[in-house]
Amino acid sequence: MERIRVLIIGSGPAGYTAAIYASRAALSPVLYEGMERGGQLTTTTVVENYPGFAEGVDANQLMEAMGKQAARFGADIRPGRIKEIDLSSRPFRALDDKGRELEAETVIIATGATAKYLGLPSEGKYRGMGVSACATCDGFFYRKKVVAVVGGGDSACEEATYLAGLCKKVYMIVRRDVFRASVAMQERVLGTPNIEVLWNCNTQEVLGDEYGVTGVRLLRKDGEVFDIQVDGFFLGIGHHPNADLFRPWVEVDENGYIVTDGRTTATSVEGVFAAGDVADPRYRQAVTAAASGCRAALDVEKFLIDHKA
Repeated sequence: MERIRVLIIGSGPAGYTAAIYASRAALSPVLYEGMERGGQLTTTTVVENYPGFAEGVDANQLMEAMGKQAARFGADIRPGRIKEIDLSSRPFRALDDKGRELEAETVIIATGATAKYLGLPSEGKYRGMGVSACATCDGFFYRKKVVAVVGGGDSACEEATYLAGLCKKVYMIVRRDVFRASVAMQERVLGTPNIEVLWNCNTQEVLGDEYGVTGVRLLRKDGEVFDIQVDGFFLGIGHHPNADLFRPWVEVDENGYIVTDGRTTATSVEGVFAAGDVADPRYRQAVTAAASGCRAALDVEKFLIDHKA
């Protein structure tokens, strides 16, 4: 049984930043990178809104640099994932995917959230080449261009109105004849002149060439199949927080996001903290995830001092 002081589950900006701060505090953190090394950010290409990079930075290079920085200060960064965990009492017990048993005085959950996709092969083919699940992250690349947003809820309406401020035209692809969004969001969309709503439509295929997305093939409820020309295709059908492993113990909200106490990153379980998108249904940005990773590490440090662990 391996005994550790700080177990960080998940990489990405939150996990790596937590590891940097915990290492510098001489807490000897162990970080498991999970199934997606570098987190959801690595599904995009260039990140232009992360502070300190005037010309933008490649997402994979940014995550690689964060990981190396954490390792430089002594973090034990391990590939693979935590397969099982028991948060019923301290020290917490965990089992990794290689069968190694762990005991941890504290845990930082930084497993992120996964964007929901339609599941089309063509959607996967053009991911990062015009297909995106984050308008705030990638919208700038489509200034004065034509894009489509799929979805009819608040998330889709927010994406569409944000993109409308940048793009020449925004199509909203809605599978029903009504929105699921709040009345306020509906009014905002319908009052924006460069948003066109395509009701009763399902996406059949994302069209493209070697350079990326060129259009979308749609199937209307009445059986009509038609294409629209777009430069970008945005998913606005929500995210799934990667919190299932912890749900038997920590409190989650109605959408599955881990609940923290608001002032800190502490969860409902003493000694367990959450950082990044797994506890953030609102912002979901690399910079806010990194900031919460910093907060989580500082919270862990104070916790261990207070409990003399």
